Amino acid sequence: MLISPAYAQGAAAPAGLDIMQFAPLVLIFVVFYFLLIRPQQKKAKAHREMITAVKRGDQIVTSGGIIGKVTKVLDEQKVQVEIAPNVKVDIVRATIADVLVRGEPVKDDEKPA
Repeated sequence: MLISPAYAQGAAAPAGLDIMQFAPLVLIFVVFYFLLIRPQQKKAKAHREMITAVKRGDQIVTSGGIIGKVTKVLDEQKVQVEIAPNVKVDIVRATIADVLVRGEPVKDDEKPA
């Protein structure tokens, strides 16, 4: 015969788990943590702090793109926003996307112009 049959040699089983097998996985996790997870957590924390600091007189943008001025803080979950002259709507704080202008709070005895 021209071709001789090849016989596989019995491969020895690895003695134990080598740490070098897990090094790439650990390295990938560390890179993902510092490049993706950590910045996202910082941004979410800053957004939460911004939302809790919203007060009367601030000009805000909702996540729907509506720009308005906070006229009243109703409770921890809702604020009242004036989106046009004499048009006030109650919105949920979580829908606030950004604070454009930090305004001085209007005193209760003063009438807004």
